[in-house]
Amino acid sequence: MKSSTPSKNYWRIGMAALFLGCVIAVVVSQSVWSSSYAADSDPRGDAQDSNDEPDVLELSPQARKNLNLISAPVKIESHWRTIQVPGTIADRPGISDRGVTSPAAGVVTKVHAFAGDTIRPNEVLFTLKVFSEYLQKTQSELFKATREKELLNQELARLENVARGGAIPGSRIIALEQQVKRQEGLIKAYRQDLLTRGLQESHLTSIAKGEFVLTIDVVAPEPIEEVSESEGIQQDALVDDDVAGPIYEVQELEIQLGQQVQAGQLLSVLANHRSLYIEGHAFKHDAPLLAQAAKNGWPIKVDFGDEEGGFWPVLNKEFQIRHLANTVDRDSHTFDFFLPFENQSRTYERDGQQFVVWRYRPGERVRLLVPVEELQDVIVLPAGAVVREGPEAYVFQQNGDLFNRLPVHVLHEDRSSVVIANDGSVSPGFYLAQNSAASLNRVLKAQSASGQAVGVHVHADGTVHAAH
Repeated sequence: MKSSTPSKNYWRIGMAALFLGCVIAVVVSQSVWSSSYAADSDPRGDAQDSNDEPDVLELSPQARKNLNLISAPVKIESHWRTIQVPGTIADRPGISDRGVTSPAAGVVTKVHAFAGDTIRPNEVLFTLKVFSEYLQKTQSELFKATREKELLNQELARLENVARGGAIPGSRIIALEQQVKRQEGLIKAYRQDLLTRGLQESHLTSIAKGEFVLTIDVVAPEPIEEVSESEGIQQDALVDDDVAGPIYEVQELEIQLGQQVQAGQLLSVLANHRSLYIEGHAFKHDAPLLAQAAKNGWPIKVDFGDEEGGFWPVLNKEFQIRHLANTVDRDSHTFDFFLPFENQSRTYERDGQQFVVWRYRPGERVRLLVPVEELQDVIVLPAGAVVREGPEAYVFQQNGDLFNRLPVHVLHEDRSSVVIANDGSVSPGFYLAQNSAASLNRVLKAQSASGQAVGVHVHADGTVHAAH
């Protein structure tokens, strides 16, 4: 029994030591975990890191040239907040397209203008050999009425000579005069009928002599009267000077040589894309905004997406809404609104034939910027002048070789410009970089990462100087 007592003591001592070690391990682990959690949850750590990032960048003149950097002073101005609406260029029904029809039944014996050719009013498009019974009968009736009038005039002259002796009653002479007037009325009606069917005055003279017309020349129609400025056409953007007078282009040729045609049948479609429509396609929720813009006559900016490099003359790209459609397309669920505008064109010659090239063509897509609200006393900058980092937006103020990054409040932005609030963060007269803000921000962050921050001093008036 005495020999077992020391072993029990050793066992108790070992258990006590083991328990004490476990307690120490738990305490240490809790301390480490608490310190780690406190470090992760302390927002002052990130804030400190953010505050340590420099906001000033130094660029050499060569670097500014490599970035094509442009700076300009800040100006306080007004700006229209806009919404973007898609649109397409379309023909103006009844103005830009003209259909040419056959004046009578016949056979096409000659085609004078083909698809792509240009032609002016009253120039010949087709020659038809007519076999219309109606046309032949009208010519015959015109000839008969003309001959009848001549005979009546001869008889009237004879009776007037005889009536001087008192042998002829005056009632007979009056009856002959009435017959002459009746024939004159028939002649006038027949002539007008033939003129509307494409015959010329020279043809009517020949028909009166008994020489009937067997072929008809179909000519290009007269131009439509000019569209008034009240409809929104920009009269300062007329076609180019090398297009003298109205000119048509044969857009579609609907018949072939030797084909038999009927009276009123479509022969060709002529196009003159000088006066066109810009069709906007908007959804119903935009209708009140568009109606307000149309009512107030606010200018709609149109982005045609063309960068011609000076090939075309300058075109005023602000237009007004003429009218809004009152129907909705069943497929797209949009309604259209229309802006008339004046196109531009150039011509060139090839093999003695003149061809026309229009600047804008029906079917092209455009982007419409519709004004909805005027923002006053704001600062408007190009889109490239502002860079974003999460919720923050920055601009860069230039002072010599130094660029100071300033946070700003963005009120509105679109594809081409950014509107920032005039809240004192940027003051009038500050020179701000108008482009390459994203590149400047990347250089600034790279400089911060490399640890080569520039020591600077920022004065209260916003000027920046290198610190010595």
